[in-house]
Amino acid sequence: MADQNCLIANDWICGEYVRTRGPELTDATLQHVGITLASVVIGLLVAFPLALLARRWRGVAGPVLGATTILYTVPSLAMFSLLVPVFGLSAAVVVTGLVLYSLTILVRNILAGLASVPQEAREAARGMGYGPLRLLFAVELPLAVPALMAGLRIATVSTVSLTTVGAIIGYGGLGNLIYEGMHSYFKAQVLTASVLCVVLAVVADVLLLLVQRMLTPWARPKRRAKARGFAEKAVA
Repeated sequence: MADQNCLIANDWICGEYVRTRGPELTDATLQHVGITLASVVIGLLVAFPLALLARRWRGVAGPVLGATTILYTVPSLAMFSLLVPVFGLSAAVVVTGLVLYSLTILVRNILAGLASVPQEAREAARGMGYGPLRLLFAVELPLAVPALMAGLRIATVSTVSLTTVGAIIGYGGLGNLIYEGMHSYFKAQVLTASVLCVVLAVVADVLLLLVQRMLTPWARPKRRAKARGFAEKAVA
């Protein structure tokens, strides 16, 4: 009875709301995750070749970085409004907008990661007969993983947040519930959807951090300590 009263009283924290609106919350969460995942994956697929072009031809770097920065400064409401005539009222509007926003973070971090690769590693790989593609995928990208993953984590968390703005066209995932709750002043709905957004961002960040640790075992403190120990013994 107390739980039902929290709905009547329009409390911020209400277990009855979560219990009765479970399917609605699940659908909104799944849409949110789907839009975020599609945006980040497509953004990475677009940013990677752009970063390679910017690195290969220095004259391209300025325009590419400048264009992605300008896109990032466009307000999200204006961005989605400009994309509606092209894609109609669909999830493609939100995904495209989020992809464009992610480019400035991803391109810059991919470039930073590739620039951090020691020149000695490149020269050693070339001396072993590595061609440009093998050098990129077998040497440079693995060594650039920390910077690349840092950018990917920032882009993912930002995308989780910006996805909510898609509620203006009905494709905002949990943002739809926040938008509806704000208009009806439904406190439990606004708070629950907002908390779920934060949880999604934290979970995504932690998962990407775990992936980074798996891809860079040499960067773990224990591994580094062992490597130093072996090196000291070899010198002795």
